[in-house]
Amino acid sequence: MPTSTQMQTIAVVGAGAWGTALAIQLARNGHRVLLWGRRRERIEALIAHRCNAHYLPNVTLPKELKPCWELAAALAPASMVLLAVPSAAFRQTLRDIAAHSPGAGRLLWATKGLETRSGKLLHEVVGEELSVGWRTGLVSGPSFAAEVARGLPTAVTVAAEDNEFARQAAALLHNDTFRVYTSTDVVGVELGGSLKNVLAIAAGISDGLGFGSNARAALVTRGLTEMLRLSERSGAQRDTLIGLSGLGDLLLTSTDDQSRNRRLGLALGRGKAPEAALKEVDRTVEGFATASVIMQLARALNVEMPICEQVARVLFERLGPRAAVMELMSRERKMEIR
Repeated sequence: MPTSTQMQTIAVVGAGAWGTALAIQLARNGHRVLLWGRRRERIEALIAHRCNAHYLPNVTLPKELKPCWELAAALAPASMVLLAVPSAAFRQTLRDIAAHSPGAGRLLWATKGLETRSGKLLHEVVGEELSVGWRTGLVSGPSFAAEVARGLPTAVTVAAEDNEFARQAAALLHNDTFRVYTSTDVVGVELGGSLKNVLAIAAGISDGLGFGSNARAALVTRGLTEMLRLSERSGAQRDTLIGLSGLGDLLLTSTDDQSRNRRLGLALGRGKAPEAALKEVDRTVEGFATASVIMQLARALNVEMPICEQVARVLFERLGPRAAVMELMSRERKMEIR
């Protein structure tokens, strides 16, 4: 197996905004990158125009990046697979990868969320679909695809139970504008990347209602408390959730309109029904599906998560956003820390 400092061939599976941005980042570092997408017409457009105009207009693909629509051709020469597909497609894409890669390999995923049908964390899905010999981990943290693609300063975390694999994977991505830290707390990094999406919807709702900066700060702060409660009960480390993949990603996603989850909340706060709000965003919004799954997990672990609960009620029980905020504000007074 090549060392982390050698130039490698890497298959990036998923040619959306995030997959393309990470493929660009790897290619900038000199690696040969094969970017696979399921829709042949979009891959052909990438080849023709050397740009992902649908997701990342005005960003030219490096010469080391080759788009392709045949998954087998992308996987065959790769020493590493980076998976960046929506959580709804995660399990099936793993099965497709396993079908073309019968032996063990190396996989890094950049998907944020939980499996909607089962409520499982994504590392559990990986364990079910790939053979034991695979070395696996994930990349997460406060990062908008467009800014990564443009080479703007960014810091993220690569997490793997195998710290040596985390170091190797981090070295592939790291450069002067893309700082990569490592962690062995896979559960904490996964939950941080999932929960922040739901809480960003809440922040968007508040701003859409015109409730101002005070309310947003309160939601983000109390939202972090909910992240900590559920994550620690799930076995995660507290420090992970106050790091890049927890608090860092929560601040980014809750306060910047590049966030799809925040934009969904803004549309809801301005009076749109969930279906219309999703249509307005016109992109995958991971927090939508995650909201109900998170509440299932919270109830199973007996964890109180009032903000996430109200988001789920707005999305799936037709509770009005203003009524949801009023329910939060009228809860029984208590000590802040206990």
